[in-house]
Amino acid sequence: MSFCTAINCMDGRVQLPVTTFLKQRFGVDYVDMITEPGPNRVLAKQTSLSLVESILARVRISVEKHGSTAVAIAGHHDCAGNPADEAAQTADTLAAVKYIRERCTRYGDVALIGLWVDGDGTVSEIGAAG
Repeated sequence: MSFCTAINCMDGRVQLPVTTFLKQRFGVDYVDMITEPGPNRVLAKQTSLSLVESILARVRISVEKHGSTAVAIAGHHDCAGNPADEAAQTADTLAAVKYIRERCTRYGDVALIGLWVDGDGTVSEIGAAG
C-alpha cells in the first residue's frame, strides 16, 4: 500500500479531483485527506495556531504511520474559507508550501507541492519543494 497526503479544502467539489490527480501524479494507492476551510490561507497566514498545529499533527500521522511519500496543499476556485482570487490564493498556497517545508524539515525526502483547482475541477500543479 502506498500513500500521499492532501491538505485540502473541506469543499466536496474538490475532493475527487485532488484525489484523482494525486494518485496519478505520485502513483499511490491512497490519499490521506486533511481538510479545513481554506487550508492554504490557514497555513500561509498562521492566524490560528491551533488549526496550524492540528494540520501538522495530521501530516505527521500520514507521513510517519502511513509512509506518505508526498504532501500537496490545495487552493480552489470559489472557496468560502479563502474567498480570494486565483492570484492571491496561489500566493497563499506557495507560502503554505514554504511554511510546511520549514516546519517539517525531518521529512526532507517527502515531495511537497501546491495545487490549484479551477471552476471546472481541473487540477494544476503550481509549485513544489523537495
